[in-house]
Amino acid sequence: MPTAIKILKRLVIGRARRSEELGETLLPKRLALPIFASDPLSSVAYATQEILLVLTLGGLAYLHFTPWIGAAVVALMTVVVLSYRQVVHAYPSGGGSYAVVSTNLGPSAGLVVGASLLVDYVMTVAVSVASGVDNIISAVPSLADYRVLMALCFVALLTALNLRGLRESGRLFAAPTYLFIGGMLIMIGTGLLRYLLGDAPVAESSRYGITPQEADLDLAGLALVMLVLRAFSSGCTALTGVEAISNGVPAFRRPKSQNAANTLAAMGIIAVILFVGVTTLAIVAKVHIADDPCRLTGLPDCAGHTQRTVIAQLAAAVFGGADSFGFFYLQAVTALILILAANTAFNGFPLLSSILAQDSYLPRQLHNRGDRLVFSNGIIALAVVAGLLLYGFKANVTSLIHLYILGVFTSFTLSQTGMIRHWNRALHNETDPVQRRRHHLARAVNSTGAAVTGLVLVIVLVTKFTQGAWLAVVAATVLWLMMRGIRRQYDRTTTELAVTDPRQDSVPPTRVLAIVLVSTLNKPTLRALDYARAFRPDHLEALTVAVDQESLSTLLGQWNDFDIQVPLKVLRSPYREITRPAVAYVRSVRRDGPHDLVAVFIPEYVVGHWWENFLHNQTALWLKSRLLLTPGVTVTSVPWQLSSATGTHRPIARAPGSVRRGEPPNSVGHTALHTTPQDPDTD
Repeated sequence: MPTAIKILKRLVIGRARRSEELGETLLPKRLALPIFASDPLSSVAYATQEILLVLTLGGLAYLHFTPWIGAAVVALMTVVVLSYRQVVHAYPSGGGSYAVVSTNLGPSAGLVVGASLLVDYVMTVAVSVASGVDNIISAVPSLADYRVLMALCFVALLTALNLRGLRESGRLFAAPTYLFIGGMLIMIGTGLLRYLLGDAPVAESSRYGITPQEADLDLAGLALVMLVLRAFSSGCTALTGVEAISNGVPAFRRPKSQNAANTLAAMGIIAVILFVGVTTLAIVAKVHIADDPCRLTGLPDCAGHTQRTVIAQLAAAVFGGADSFGFFYLQAVTALILILAANTAFNGFPLLSSILAQDSYLPRQLHNRGDRLVFSNGIIALAVVAGLLLYGFKANVTSLIHLYILGVFTSFTLSQTGMIRHWNRALHNETDPVQRRRHHLARAVNSTGAAVTGLVLVIVLVTKFTQGAWLAVVAATVLWLMMRGIRRQYDRTTTELAVTDPRQDSVPPTRVLAIVLVSTLNKPTLRALDYARAFRPDHLEALTVAVDQESLSTLLGQWNDFDIQVPLKVLRSPYREITRPAVAYVRSVRRDGPHDLVAVFIPEYVVGHWWENFLHNQTALWLKSRLLLTPGVTVTSVPWQLSSATGTHRPIARAPGSVRRGEPPNSVGHTALHTTPQDPDTD
């Protein structure tokens, strides 16, 4: 790797850490909260807005359902947090829903959870970053044209920060998270106090009416139920990321389970307070927001109007306008926490993909830790996919939100069902009355969680499927099939390579036949011949493919003049092919001696510049790829370092082996031969 790239890498991610330093990267609760809980904490910045956007499809008449929907979301969040506290204690080794479901419902169901969560983590990054960019644009509308560019830059920044390690990223993310929590509590407290004192804050959009999406829309019966359920499913985005702590238990300091459970409880309490506060303020301030600004009645120029987010409108109403310090402070920390909320996925995705890779469902490179003891390959993979998604959907929250939360509720439902079987098994083996009562209570909590989240999963699927959620279903299904295929391939390879009988599986060859491929006589050729001799094969020969008589005559003349003591086999190729005749000859040698080992030595140039690879070794690489498919044939590359690779342009005085042969250092046999090879690709 060039020095400049090494320096840049060290500047971005820092020095490499030893494996023994892994314990130093474990997290205290104060850092674990911003790392693993930034997503559910920040989702209050858009969960209320998503509820309002759906309800206003029918105009303003249906906003009175907002508090009831908010209460349902709070109840659901409470149940899910309590349920995952059970998971944290029962499965402290990490893996969360995947581990629970795989253990209790089987590998296939566990893989459904794994695929769903991986898709949901990608969506978390996309939605969080896009929502953060929205809040920046709310404060500075002139940046609207740079929405996608800003989103991609933020993903790149998060990637670099996470590559530095959990602890380092936690320190960086802690301050914005706590500043966001503090700012939100101040806004909620101030707004509610003003309301109680008779000076309720009024949102800038309160004077606008909203035209129903379709004229004369009068919802009743099933249509009204579907509207409310759809608003509820959109509000359930407040629950995303709750499971991340259960996946990341191994990253906590000891006692891991207790610290993770306490962090989960703190996250749940804070998220509920913030969500209830924002929803209440939105009702008090009469925030009106629509999916299309032109549906706002009384707006002079809807085409050029950029709606502020719910949080931005509340901050302006509470703190005294869109030019107040409180407004800009809250917009800044909200945008920051929304962007950093993607960090939940940047920790959950690599951890989960590492566990899946360890179980042979994903490429095993995803289980490897990088220089900073984080799962670097998983972090980079997440960044690439999320970046493509943001680019494809133009970083639009409304377009992305429909792909969201389906996966997380799939994992919620299956994990709670798996926990029911876990407690049934524990009750079957437990005789202590006190422990049995605890198990019964835990099973009741998980049973409630399974029933409620299962119902929400159905609601989300029904209300969002045609609006884009089908893409998430397809992505999870494709990922599930791909992971099963990877596991089958790994299992097949393991079975094929397993040693059953050492006497039969390890049979020494009768003879070793060495073949050196030659295009022209030069220093790399001499090195390859010397290397082949060093193996002391039973038979050694050189092989060349003649594509024209002139080059062949030159090679034969040099072979005789320099008295090369290796027989040269010539294959004539009237159609100028090189690879096919050489491969066919090697295979024929193998057929003639099925118990022999055929060792093929190929001279190759080692270059110092990437572009030189296009000028050399092309035929050698193709020959190697074909010969490697032949059983009983080994292929050895014999490198010759060009001056660009060694950093020197001085000619080498003697070829390797010249002293052993007793030849003088400057003999003609070891000077460069200025003959032009007929096929330079064989170099």
